[in-house]
Amino acid sequence: MKSNQDQKSYTVKEATIKLMQYCAYRDRSHKEVEEKLREMRMIPAAQEQIIIQLMQEDFLNEERFARNFVRGKFRIKKWGRIKIKQELKAREISAPIIKLAFSEIEEKDYQKTLYEVAEKKLRLIKESDPFKKRKKLADFLLRKGYESNFVYEAVSSLIP
Repeated sequence: MKSNQDQKSYTVKEATIKLMQYCAYRDRSHKEVEEKLREMRMIPAAQEQIIIQLMQEDFLNEERFARNFVRGKFRIKKWGRIKIKQELKAREISAPIIKLAFSEIEEKDYQKTLYEVAEKKLRLIKESDPFKKRKKLADFLLRKGYESNFVYEAVSSLIP
């Protein structure tokens, strides 16, 4: 643990450059940038000035962050809408931006991915009782963040 004397202090210019690099590496939410500025012990006036500059120069763009987040979590981690929405809310993304970001997921791709995830998991479930098998599969899909109506539809079509 660093003591206060050991911690580097930054000028507004240095902090801005550091935050530009931080945001250029990958898209960040406003909350992540604010936390980084607090870690750097920047005063609120400087924080505000830096955030405004990052937004003006398009280093910080909440909609772009949300769209990329939705795309990544859906395509790579195969999360459902519920889990993605919870994660975006935890990052303090506003409801209108979340709604906009979900346009990144095509409905047919969503259904196809749900069935692919379900079929893959089903092959791994070592259970002979069909009731227990259905429950394990449904619980898994619900934890992945898929809506219950889609989950139960998929489970009943895969395990008659």
